[in-house]
This record gives sequence, structure tokens and C-alpha cells, in this order.
Amino acid sequence: MKIHGSTAFVTGANRGLGLAYAKALLDAGARKVYAAARDPSTVTLAGVVPVRLDVGDAARVAAAARECADVDLVINNAGVIGGTPLLADDGEAALRRVLDTNLHGMHGVSRAFAPVLGRNGGGALVNMLSALSWISLPQSGAYSVSKAAAWALTNGLRHELRAQGTLVVAVHAGYIDTDMVKSVEAPKAKPEDIARAVLAGIEAGAPEVLADDTARHVKAGFAATPSIYLG
Repeated sequence: MKIHGSTAFVTGANRGLGLAYAKALLDAGARKVYAAARDPSTVTLAGVVPVRLDVGDAARVAAAARECADVDLVINNAGVIGGTPLLADDGEAALRRVLDTNLHGMHGVSRAFAPVLGRNGGGALVNMLSALSWISLPQSGAYSVSKAAAWALTNGLRHELRAQGTLVVAVHAGYIDTDMVKSVEAPKAKPEDIARAVLAGIEAGAPEVLADDTARHVKAGFAATPSIYLG
């Protein structure tokens, strides 16, 4: 699909990568960009339409889908990091909290907006995943679980939405220079570069976007012996 003239809905659009997506959409000529956030007053980018949204609130998600009925591009960007070890005393509760946003929140938004996309010609659904969908680091256990599950969710949605002509895009990237990972000492991609790569992928009809060198390196490592995810 073409970004120019599209109507987009971006979750977590008040800062970080979500803000970069909103800016890139405007720059590419999107007709309208709905910028969703828990507190719409934190959406300060000129030219977008702020929308109140907590992806964990099913009623609010349903209301957003009704209010934004002209959407033909949805970008599921909202997410949390979670750093509690899987085997910690509160590891189960911590994992559930991460899954509530990164998996169930993505699922809820996708379910609510799928009929909207269908009515508007199919469009595209973009799910922001991670290179950590495929590997787990000592500090990323819960996050990796959530993103691996979201990867599987994305693959399932692709099958179910194919009949209505919706392009489902899985986006994988390494660390991105946002507040979410500000304490991590590692190479980080610029959010603006990730957003541009994703929009180019949408226009090319790509079902998967490896948005930076880290994602490309990790996926290539599947063919290694032993595979990179066993490291």
C-alpha cells in the first residue's frame, strides 16, 4: 500500500519510536495520523490527532476502533520492557504484566481494527517485534517471551487476514535509542531510521522487515551451528 494519502493509527505515539513513526508518516504524506497514548495530552506533535488509548483496556480499544473508522494502516508499537528474571519470586506476576501489553494488548488492538481495515480495502497491520523475538539475553527473559509470542501471533494474524487483503508486517530490530533502553550500554539504532525502514517495507508489500543490522545478524544466525538462539 501507499503511505501517501493513507490514514494511520499508531499506538504509543507520544514518544520514542511511536513518535518517530508519527513523524515519518506525516513526512511521507499520510492524510491523517491518529497518535494514540494513555494520556493524549502528552501527544504534542503538530498535525496528528491525539487519541486516548490503553492497549490493556478492552473497552477503550473498542472505542478507539469506532472513533477511528477511516483507518487503513495500524502500527502496533506500544510495549513495555520488563526486567524481572523469569525465576524470581515474583517472576510469574512480572511475566504476566509484560504479556498483558506486548502480547494481549497487540492482540486486542489487532482484533478491534481488523474489521476496520477490511472495510477500508485491506490496508496494513504492522506489529513491532524485536530481534529478541528470536533470542534471549540474561536480562531479557520476560521481554523475549512476550516478543516470541507476539511473533507467533503476527504469523497467525497474517493467515487470518489474508482473505481480506490486509498486509501483516512483522518488524524486528535490535536496541533502539529510546527511553525504554536508556540504561542499556549497547549499539542502538535511531528511531527515525527504523520508522523509515518500516514505511518502505509497507510500500514494498514486505511481510517482514529486518529494520537494522542487529535483526539481520540474528536471523542469519539461525543457520549457524549451534544456532544463535542456543547461545
